[in-house]
Amino acid sequence: MGDKAKVAIFISGAGTNMAALLYASRLPGAPYEVVLVASNDPAAPGLALARLEGVPTFAHSHVGLSREAQDAAMEAAALEAGADHVALAGYMRILSQGFVERWRGRMLNIHPSLLPKYKGLATHARAIEAGDSHAGASVHLVTNELDSGEVLAQARVAIGPDDTPESLAERVRLAEHQLYPRALADYVARARDPAHLLERVRALALALPETRERESHGAPGFRVGSERSGRFFAYFSDRHHGSGHVALLVKTSGMDELATLVDTRPEAYFRPAYYGASGWVGLILDRPGLDWAHVGEWLGRSWRSVAPARLARLCDPADIV
Repeated sequence: MGDKAKVAIFISGAGTNMAALLYASRLPGAPYEVVLVASNDPAAPGLALARLEGVPTFAHSHVGLSREAQDAAMEAAALEAGADHVALAGYMRILSQGFVERWRGRMLNIHPSLLPKYKGLATHARAIEAGDSHAGASVHLVTNELDSGEVLAQARVAIGPDDTPESLAERVRLAEHQLYPRALADYVARARDPAHLLERVRALALALPETRERESHGAPGFRVGSERSGRFFAYFSDRHHGSGHVALLVKTSGMDELATLVDTRPEAYFRPAYYGASGWVGLILDRPGLDWAHVGEWLGRSWRSVAPARLARLCDPADIV
């Protein structure tokens, strides 16, 4: 259980998508576990189901509260439960900007349309009125723009000639129950997948000026400068030299900074067995809550430490994230 992603599910009503996520989490090989079901409605039927299944629950009415105050209560419960992801499953509250930003890349939602079509409400009626051949559901990352985050997965549902919004909604709901558990599982699993992590690192590193990828000691490395005289500024490590981590190796300012990072944040940094003696630090990538903006900043900093002077002036770390 320790290596599974921990998910808090927010609901407002019956919680049928919550139930689909919960039961899927108990199948063999599931990469996530449900550590909390929370609601803005203490009478939400889904809470009773969660309690019956032995899942911790939390309820906090939003009545009379600001959006920020309600979010603070829900977030505190999720953090206390140890959640590193939030899945919105029929949670009928608009979230505050601060809450969304703090969980950026770690909060998912399911929406009953084939996004980017029909954001917001009345999705089934709008699809029928438009004469669409298919409706469906989309799982997406949550951003501060309504129903506009990256779409992770979709399921298509045919629209029949006699469909009403109600009849179509029933079939779309069935599709949702199949789609959401798979999309969530795929998403949390890729955060630990070396191939996916390498692609993310590669995109950030190669966005820097005059950067090339070259293998070094059996690992992908990234160099800046000419083909002949370029210097390495980063290496991708997939548990190399017995580290046990998928990591990005980058240059610190020296041994003092390396020691401070490893001592104060051992969950995020380690001393690489092969490169640590030269002041390189391992930034752990396969961990909950990884901030890719922070990874980009480290790449930019490490790049500037070895780049020719004519290039170093060109790079603002913010430009590569």
